[in-house]
Amino acid sequence: MSLLKRGFILCCLVLSPMSIASTPTSAPILIQGAMDIETTTLVNTLKNKSQTTIGAWSFWQGTINDYPVIISRTEVGIANAAAATTLAIERFKPALIINQGTAGGHDPQLQRGDIVIGKISFNMGAYKSEFTEKGKGIAPTKWQNFDVTMRLRDQGKLVEHNNFAADKGLLHIATTMANSYTKGKVVTGVIGTADEWNREVDRINWLHKTYKTSVEEMETSSAALVAHAYKVPFIGIRILSNTDLHNQDFDPQTAVDCQQFVIDYTKKIIMMRN
Repeated sequence: MSLLKRGFILCCLVLSPMSIASTPTSAPILIQGAMDIETTTLVNTLKNKSQTTIGAWSFWQGTINDYPVIISRTEVGIANAAAATTLAIERFKPALIINQGTAGGHDPQLQRGDIVIGKISFNMGAYKSEFTEKGKGIAPTKWQNFDVTMRLRDQGKLVEHNNFAADKGLLHIATTMANSYTKGKVVTGVIGTADEWNREVDRINWLHKTYKTSVEEMETSSAALVAHAYKVPFIGIRILSNTDLHNQDFDPQTAVDCQQFVIDYTKKIIMMRN
């Protein structure tokens, strides 16, 4: 059973795929996207919307199917995503967080337009290297990814994380929607997050082979870290907007398609709660 701390209880049952019991709450669903292209469709879906700007980060409050929803434009990159997620949790107290948007493909089985539901995300840009003498060169394929250390107060100690798992209930709901998406495949996979844009095919293949990455992008794992610290249920949903493995360049329509999938996903969560 996966508990959505601020209003949802998702129970995976043997005889029934999913049932939801709810307690009275006004806690909103928070949906994140980094850029205008990744948020405009979502914002336009909101009813009775209003905008709040805190520092460099913008939030739109409104409703979808009469349920409170907040759209957050996090801006691009891990620092922006962490800041925007922290502000959103402190200000709006969301019931759950959906981070979504475009991504570059790493899995050769995936094409532009396919959607990856992140069963885990991790900081793909966190590396350490062994000491090498001057003149011995550099060897990026020998660098080792290292864990993120968090001080979890409820456990009273430092805890290391090599990834952040999606909330099991939210993951289950997303996977049940795979057959309703008509623009490509919907799969579960690994989201690699880093302030990087990799286009060297050998490096992309190395990352996929070494870390089993399905896609790369710049926000999910950072937002997941903050959500984990606050114990807010979290899921990442990413669409392949481009993949150099198949010579498929960036297509802006994919950002719209991902948002529409997330809108349908959000409506399903709301319907199951009701």
